[in-house]
Amino acid sequence: MYGYIFSGLMMACVVVRTAQWVMESRSPSADSKSTESQLGRSPEFKSFQMNYLLVYLLAIAADWLQGPYVYALYTEYGYDKREIGHLFIAGFGSSAVLGTFIGSIADKYGRKFNVLVFVITYALSCVTKHSPNFGILMIGRLLAGVATSILFSAFESWLVSEHNTRSFDPSLLSETFSKAQFGNAVVAIASGQVAGVAAAKFGKVAPFDTAAIVLGLLGLIVAGTWSENYGDSRQSVGGGLRSAWTMMIADEKILLVGIIQSCFESAMYLMVFSWTPALQAASDASGLGEIPHGMIFSSFMVCIMIGSSLFVFLLRTQPAELFMRNLYVLGVMMFTVTAVSTNVWEVYAALLGFEVICGLYFPAMGTMRAKYVPEVTRSAIMNYFRVPLNVIVCATLLMNMENATVFRLCAVMMTIAVVCQQRLFSVSKASIGTNDDWTREERAELVEEGLSNVEEATK
Repeated sequence: MYGYIFSGLMMACVVVRTAQWVMESRSPSADSKSTESQLGRSPEFKSFQMNYLLVYLLAIAADWLQGPYVYALYTEYGYDKREIGHLFIAGFGSSAVLGTFIGSIADKYGRKFNVLVFVITYALSCVTKHSPNFGILMIGRLLAGVATSILFSAFESWLVSEHNTRSFDPSLLSETFSKAQFGNAVVAIASGQVAGVAAAKFGKVAPFDTAAIVLGLLGLIVAGTWSENYGDSRQSVGGGLRSAWTMMIADEKILLVGIIQSCFESAMYLMVFSWTPALQAASDASGLGEIPHGMIFSSFMVCIMIGSSLFVFLLRTQPAELFMRNLYVLGVMMFTVTAVSTNVWEVYAALLGFEVICGLYFPAMGTMRAKYVPEVTRSAIMNYFRVPLNVIVCATLLMNMENATVFRLCAVMMTIAVVCQQRLFSVSKASIGTNDDWTREERAELVEEGLSNVEEATK
């Protein structure tokens, strides 16, 4: 049955992706701003986009190569569940505590510089996996936490700033986010296969060596092709943190985006930790035995690919502020099902549905951050957004909750996201002076404004 579901999802993905390609290929001739659109898709933009996607997907590949074997390697070294839990919590704690400083460093000393720091810290984290010593492994987790903070802030900050500096069509930024998320899912599947082959032939530390090689290649490309961009380089790191905090608290829209991100991504991470035992328990209750982990993971990634492709269609009809509110409502329903149902197929369907929402969420959130987060403190603010996420995940892991309780907590956080997204929609709608009966042109105006030069947010 799992194989049939995977095949059906693959066919759906091909159909949606093909429809997206047809729509994009026809859009210049159908657009009333044909000349502008053609300029936006110039060879210069395509080269810029491909360069960013190559770098970003190499970074994601380095992350995915390690993921399946972190726990397994710790187990091989003889550590129990409690000790492994401490290592994981150290990683999240490092990201929460050090991440904000790393973000401010990126704004002051440059996003390209910060990406190169990511390469070094994550590669060193990979090297520590060769030692079974708990202290060295702990250092590796601390380094990985710092690297994760950079991965989810500096890359996007560099992209948005450089996109606007080069005066590319603002609407094409969402296209880049969508392609990045689609590529993320493809890379996740491929990286899992590569890591599996490496581990089978050379042992469980081999995937980390492979990741280090990928990171080295990434560093060479960034050093040779990326230009540097900054936030406010005149401020000290501490001053940048204070400015970021002040801007975030003073602007309701920035604060709402941060709460939404923290709630959604906390729920997502908790789902990542909980889906295997929850689905296995439901499978046992249904008398179906052990679940096929590889097939299920691949199905999740295909759902993300479907979601990232659907994003482009939805953005042409509604602003992200509107359709994401509705998707968060669906997310509440999905987590409610996983919390109360013992039927394996109901639980699996709910998890698949949430993965589609994840595929839509990341390009939508990238679009909203590009609109609302000011350029001068972008990296610092983005890392502030991740602090509640890391705290929530650490606290939940320490409390050792039942799976059903975890999913109820996820449903609560998604409910908060719904409320905040509705408020953000209302505030953003009021800011352009529209009424309840939006025309297609007015919706297009909001989309264009949402992807316009980020410098508008600093005025």
